[in-house]
Amino acid sequence: MHCQPAFMLLLCISLTLASLFPHGWGAKCSINEEAPTVQQTQVEFGSSPKFMVEVNNKCPMCPIINVHLKCGSFPQALVNPRQLKVLAVDDCVINGGLPLAPLQTFSFNYSHPKYLMYPKIWYFQCE
Repeated sequence: MHCQPAFMLLLCISLTLASLFPHGWGAKCSINEEAPTVQQTQVEFGSSPKFMVEVNNKCPMCPIINVHLKCGSFPQALVNPRQLKVLAVDDCVINGGLPLAPLQTFSFNYSHPKYLMYPKIWYFQCE
């Protein structure tokens, strides 16, 4: 019965590792299930309201890159182009297209009445 303690140790290690990887070994994120989210929160009120925009990578396994937002006619003058670059009407890219790590949130602020923003296109950078 020398095998029982070794078996129990191996079982405990296996269960621990499995809990660290809930999506399984090498699982990729789905565009539908782990799409980035955009949330806007009004942080100042008055004649020129201020909004904080948060873009969240919901994928727990992979970075996302080249995240574009539908941004209407958002004026570039409201935000640093390193944070949000206006490419065309209804096409803005965040963070210069650089990766957002798994579960990372990227944020920026602007002062103006609210512009609606939604994820437009992004790419998972899974190996």
